[in-house]
Amino acid sequence: MSAVDCPFSIEGRGEPLILIHGIGAARSAWRYLTPTLSAKFKVISYDLRSHGQAPLTEPDFGIEELVDDLESVRRRSGVEQAHFAGHSLGGMIAPAYARRFPERVLSLSLLSTAAARTDDDRAKVWSVIEAMERYGIPQTLETLTSRWFTDRFIEQNPMIVEARLEQVVGTDPANFLNVFRIYADTEMISWLHEISVPTLVLTGENDGGCSPRINQKIADRLVDSELVILPNYKHSILLEAGPEVAEHIVRFVRKVNSRTFRSTQNGQQTPN
Repeated sequence: MSAVDCPFSIEGRGEPLILIHGIGAARSAWRYLTPTLSAKFKVISYDLRSHGQAPLTEPDFGIEELVDDLESVRRRSGVEQAHFAGHSLGGMIAPAYARRFPERVLSLSLLSTAAARTDDDRAKVWSVIEAMERYGIPQTLETLTSRWFTDRFIEQNPMIVEARLEQVVGTDPANFLNVFRIYADTEMISWLHEISVPTLVLTGENDGGCSPRINQKIADRLVDSELVILPNYKHSILLEAGPEVAEHIVRFVRKVNSRTFRSTQNGQQTPN
């Protein structure tokens, strides 16, 4: 299966930063981060295949095809190397990309993603998928709402929550379920040690599917990582805590660049 030329947007100037959204979303998921990020980076965001304005494809692709699509975005955007940030499924695509194209990656930011799931963790993810298959995606949205957003955010921002749910319903159902299965099936823990670039691992304190426990395991398995747990938040940190997440990405990349600069000045490579 060949790569899909997914549509992308470019904002700002500076080092390239490519953003990868999650299931049933689109590049607009980053809208609360881009004001901060575009002040520091050349921000490239895109729609995953069969999402947003991207071409609708048959729902028979896997994570490797999503990596192919990301490489197409990188190539068509005209950048040689970039920092990469991915949320949820995007946080699986990014390291899978780094594994295959390490020479293209300056750093990773893995936001609200999962690895090292227990049997119970896997059962919970699959129970959501099975409920969607049996009862329909719209009928299961209440479950997603409570998993994604804090009660306070739901109460104070009903229009944002409703727009996110409408985005899910507006995604082709077969493709939505396919990417949800990719998210459920992908297990990175056996190969994360192969990723040597500096990596920020960040999640919400109350994210049930991408918990601090899981993200600690991700950080421990990576060669060079920093773990950040945001108090109180659940899964939809891009919508609920966008500026705060953006500041962490900026801070982390600044730290990576400072370390690289010192290494260059000293004429030696900084150890991990």
